[in-house]
Amino acid sequence: MSKPAHVFILTGAGISAESGLQTFRDKGGLWAKYDWRALATPDAFARDPAHVLEFYDLRRQAVRQAQPNPAHEAIARLQQRFRGRVTLVTQNVDDLHERADSPEVIHMHGSHLTARCCACDHRWPAPSQLRVSDPCPACGARPCRPDVVWFGEIPHHLDQIAEALADCDLFVAIGTSGTVQPAASLAHAARAAGAHTLALNLQRTENSNLFDETRLGPASRIVPEWVERMLAC
Repeated sequence: MSKPAHVFILTGAGISAESGLQTFRDKGGLWAKYDWRALATPDAFARDPAHVLEFYDLRRQAVRQAQPNPAHEAIARLQQRFRGRVTLVTQNVDDLHERADSPEVIHMHGSHLTARCCACDHRWPAPSQLRVSDPCPACGARPCRPDVVWFGEIPHHLDQIAEALADCDLFVAIGTSGTVQPAASLAHAARAAGAHTLALNLQRTENSNLFDETRLGPASRIVPEWVERMLAC
């Protein structure tokens, strides 16, 4: 294909796995070890907020201990140096893209590192431990919750994402199975808009047939290789 003018990148848990953060749906991932129904739904939080908060305290601690890897750094380099437009959307709830110096990141599933008020929707930096008794600093309501999108909730920034998808001419999925909605529909939407589609994954996924190209290998190797080709063309 010719050099793209607008690259849309979607990243998933696979890009952060090499930084030590567990994936969710892979064998040995978080949802193979824990029941998401008891930890990642609004009903679970309503039933036992202390249990849910304790789980997310551990996830937040893991994120703060992790470091960006060469795949995060390569994407940041592409954003900084590419002469066209690069839209970076992540399904991840870590801040590794930001710490790798990505100038703009759209977090469709929220962030482990912020807390959110259930009453007024105020957001603020999450403490190491978020307790049921902690009041919202804006309105005083409690309990407050992790600022992540749970099962059954609507992801963030969907209008902004749809606008970027309609304009891109290269769609790249990195480290994501792309099998969960609405993220699963993004490759469909990009192809419908005429974009070339590329998957960079450790192994083939259920949705590999949606992509014009698939390149397999560890993200820390194949993403920097792809970025260098993009910057050289």
